[in-house]
Amino acid sequence: MKKIFYIFLMGIISFFSSCFVGKSKKIEPVKDSAPASSIYNIRIKSLDGTSDVKLSDYKGKYIVIVNTASECGYTYQYKDLQEFYTRFRDSGVVVLGCPCNQFGAQEPGTVAEIGSFCQKNYGVTFPLTEKIEVKGPNQHPLYQWLTQKQKNGASDFEVKWNFNKFIISPDGHLVQFFGSGVKPGDREFLASVKK
Repeated sequence: MKKIFYIFLMGIISFFSSCFVGKSKKIEPVKDSAPASSIYNIRIKSLDGTSDVKLSDYKGKYIVIVNTASECGYTYQYKDLQEFYTRFRDSGVVVLGCPCNQFGAQEPGTVAEIGSFCQKNYGVTFPLTEKIEVKGPNQHPLYQWLTQKQKNGASDFEVKWNFNKFIISPDGHLVQFFGSGVKPGDREFLASVKK
């Protein structure tokens, strides 16, 4: 009986993993197309809420935007993201972490708890935003831009789980999407920010 339950459980886990992990999607630029609105017009509160993170401050840089969570199977990617940020920040790359509690309630912490967790466990120095919603009726304007072709001018996307990654080019175009299973150290991810 235990063996049958184990096989059933593994099948369920495999099914849901394939649904949530997602793949990467390179966005082929459309000739003479431009975003309907600029990502640089978007502001989002910092994690502690005391200041605005202005995306216009990142003009001329690659921006990696990630919806994060502290209690997820992919939380270890905080370490990978920090290593990536440390390696590339001086060559024009910024990582922006956006805590979100919409997937499995895996980011239940307060602002102080999230900040402390990220610093203590992963030494995170890249910017973190306020906790936001990345889908649904309360979707933050940043994620409206990232997921709606009518705004980003590239493609529609659905954020399916924690640690989905969007790459914005130095001229403000959405150029790549990666699912949760693609790590910041993976070859295809690194290739997306090479100049």
